[in-house]
Amino acid sequence: MEKRTREVRLREVRAAATDEDMSIEGYAVVFDEPTDLGYIEVIEKGALDKCDMSDVCLKYNHESTTLIMARTRNKSLQLSVDDHGLKINAKLIDTQSNRDIYKSIQAGLLDKMSFAFMVSDASWDTVDGRDVRRITGIEKLFDVSVVDIPAYDQTEVYARSKEVAEREQAEYHQLKLEKEKMLLMLSL
Repeated sequence: MEKRTREVRLREVRAAATDEDMSIEGYAVVFDEPTDLGYIEVIEKGALDKCDMSDVCLKYNHESTTLIMARTRNKSLQLSVDDHGLKINAKLIDTQSNRDIYKSIQAGLLDKMSFAFMVSDASWDTVDGRDVRRITGIEKLFDVSVVDIPAYDQTEVYARSKEVAEREQAEYHQLKLEKEKMLLMLSL
């Protein structure tokens, strides 16, 4: 009786070393900057102080017919309010639509944002013959969106790969060390 040996080879499928962490960040809301919507609108600093941002989706052009890109509920979308406005940080999952949008952001084709919200407090005034709406309270934020054409041109979104962020941080620390050495040498 002859024994036959069968060679079994296991193949491992791994992510390519060139795969990027598809992270984006930017500002979906910028405070105290007027925009022309047929009337002038300004989102005032403090408008988001009592805002419900518990379940906010990151979308493309506010579309409900496409997949959500990230969400606060699962922590793939992080929102933070600072003196400039509402900052977003999102880690996109690996889907074809997210890759397409991410590459468009990297290339600078998509570089603006928008937001869908419900106003809780606003005032109207006329300045130089123009109606001005000042939004002082936003009750609920429904989504933040990467958009082709923004209502607020001051918004921004950009892609940052983990490698670029780490390189920038290393360069910063190197410059800081060099500056400290120069100051030390000057004090001698």
